[in-house]
Amino acid sequence: MSGKRRHELILAGSGGQGLVLSGIMLAEAAIAEGRNAVQTQSYGIATRGGLSLAEVIVDDEEILFQQVRTPDCVLALTEEALRKYEAWGGRGVPVLYDSTLAQERSGESFIGFPFTRLAADLGNVGSVNVLALGALIAYTGVVAPATLEQLLRARFAGEVASDNLRALAAGVELPSGVCA
Repeated sequence: MSGKRRHELILAGSGGQGLVLSGIMLAEAAIAEGRNAVQTQSYGIATRGGLSLAEVIVDDEEILFQQVRTPDCVLALTEEALRKYEAWGGRGVPVLYDSTLAQERSGESFIGFPFTRLAADLGNVGSVNVLALGALIAYTGVVAPATLEQLLRARFAGEVASDNLRALAAGVELPSGVCA
């Protein structure tokens, strides 16, 4: 885990991709590690297919303002989400994005991974949120992968748990060549 005490993260994509659940699980993992966390969410007018986002702040100190002011990292799973937040990448904020669904961006801050394709290759495209979350936690060090794995085991059962655990492991491995 990183030595950074405060993390402000944005997870954005399309309604139905499970990013709000990912934000909730990320906050729960931080709390399980004894840290403070807040998670907020918003959706576009269309629940499925519209822009959906979760903001998560994790800190060792009390969190007074509950919205992300300056993200430390952005996760974007669609072209629409990437367009909305790409200005942060221009300011040096790392933007992890799904190169399966979004056009390639140039610049050091834009880091593309084929999240959707990899989730499909693992047999469950519905676990793309967990795969991308694995990459996000590995890149930022906000929580330990083992903590998130414990939460997945507690939240899901059977094949869904197995799919999500495989997706998490695959996602955690992705940033190994680019970790900050």
